[in-house]
Amino acid sequence: MESISLVLKSIILGIIEGITEFLPVSSTGHLVIFQNLMGFKSSTQNYVEMYTYVIQLGAILAVLILYFNKIKETIANFFPQKVGYERSGFRFWFMIFIACIPGGILGVLFDDLAEQYLFTPVSVAITLFLGGIWMVYAEKKFRNNKYYGNDLKVTARQALVIGLFQCLAIIPGMSRSASTIIGGWVAGLSTVASAEFSFFLAIPVMVGMSFLKLLKIGGLAALTSTELISLAVGFLVSFGVALIVINSFISYLKRKPMKIFAVYRMIFAVVVLLAGFLGVFY
Repeated sequence: MESISLVLKSIILGIIEGITEFLPVSSTGHLVIFQNLMGFKSSTQNYVEMYTYVIQLGAILAVLILYFNKIKETIANFFPQKVGYERSGFRFWFMIFIACIPGGILGVLFDDLAEQYLFTPVSVAITLFLGGIWMVYAEKKFRNNKYYGNDLKVTARQALVIGLFQCLAIIPGMSRSASTIIGGWVAGLSTVASAEFSFFLAIPVMVGMSFLKLLKIGGLAALTSTELISLAVGFLVSFGVALIVINSFISYLKRKPMKIFAVYRMIFAVVVLLAGFLGVFY
């Protein structure tokens, strides 16, 4: 019965991860809250942390599938002969590398500190609420900035600005997606270009972070068969849900503002804070 419960919880969390990873609502924050709420735990040390990073890889796989043609284009034109330098695959991935630098440095310095003190439902809820207010302000002030190009034509300055904003995602509840999209607005990118650059940026950032964390935590050898099944189920569910959500999100951004996500963040945060006050979380 316990094994069935673990797998069922894994399915629910995989759905939550797939929905929230690329929306500006903080997947990490949602996982912290719902893992606590459902009592998602195991006898194996660090299993829950390992689970979190494995299902994030499932969501990233969805990006690789959906943007396979664009990725293939950057590789085919890595050092282009017949297209301009602005379409160079080397240039594009170098811009991604530049955007990774600030977060990489701050992650090494503060990631463990954030995990120690900020990974609680109440702190996440506060960040979700404040981040929602910030999103409303940023969209009103920066969304209609002059549009300077698409995700394959990001300049070094724009990449650095986006990378600096991405550093805010170290705080659980802030949202990597929200931070990078707002960074794209400030840098002068359109909403869709900002979101798609954010997706590409997630590939090295999240794959690198997940593998480093998994190496630090330890391998799969110590896991029980139920825990391995739970990991596999969470990974596949996260992947499948993210496939649907990414396309829907981009389609939404082409037509409507992001304010609805900010409102959701604030309402959800208030509900979580009330639940915390009532002693729902442990």
